[in-house]
Amino acid sequence: MKFYDAHNHLQDDRFAGRQDEIIPAARAAGVAKMVMNGAYESDWPAVLDLARRHPDIVIPSFGFHPWYVGERSANWEKSLCGFLDAIPSAVGEIGLDRWKPDLPYDGQEEVFVAQLRIAAERNLPVSIHCLQAWGHLVEILEREPRPARGFLLHSFGGSTETMERLAPLGAYFSLPGYFAHERKSKQRETFLRVPPDRLLIETDAPDQLPPPALVTHALAGADGKPLNHPANLRAIYKFAADLFGEPLEQFTGRVENNFSRFFGRI
Repeated sequence: MKFYDAHNHLQDDRFAGRQDEIIPAARAAGVAKMVMNGAYESDWPAVLDLARRHPDIVIPSFGFHPWYVGERSANWEKSLCGFLDAIPSAVGEIGLDRWKPDLPYDGQEEVFVAQLRIAAERNLPVSIHCLQAWGHLVEILEREPRPARGFLLHSFGGSTETMERLAPLGAYFSLPGYFAHERKSKQRETFLRVPPDRLLIETDAPDQLPPPALVTHALAGADGKPLNHPANLRAIYKFAADLFGEPLEQFTGRVENNFSRFFGRI
């Protein structure tokens, strides 16, 4: 069976240069593809480098995460387009965030819309982050051009009602292993109502560590704090298949079709 990670950040400095060990371990665990999301200008080169050195498994994605929009340069859009021109790639991680304490909202919508338009013009997959800004996000997606192939709500934590507004606009929804934690029952209930052809699975490595039972590949950063390893993806698939009441092989086939439809034409 093949497993597809719709969203991670394997270029993250917390991996401390161990990516060339981590990627073979993920490959050995059945990970066929992983979408590696840049978050700001200075980490885009690392995404590009890893994608070029591991083209069989890494799908690169370049974008400005809302946490970092205040750090953008005057030429950030030109720089982003340069990376998108350099290699077949996606756009992301982009989005809106009103959850993070003391994070200014000013500029977030401007940067998000600019990146969404770039993705729409090129018909590229786009991975969207949203926390406590669902109303604004839906309004933007309803009025702005969107990629014809659709868009991904990574680690979707919105309500069922929000999901039902986004799906007709072309949304895909990726389920992280973090939602296996007992306290995330509401999110699991929403995912049970996601259209079958719009479901994807993600690790969000090194973040969103799943419960201990799903950690098949333990990993720690230089500070000793646990990190999410992308090879945990197989266990996350098993959790998701059980959640949906499907045999694992049937479930992986369904997700593979969804992944290929959304990401497979870049």
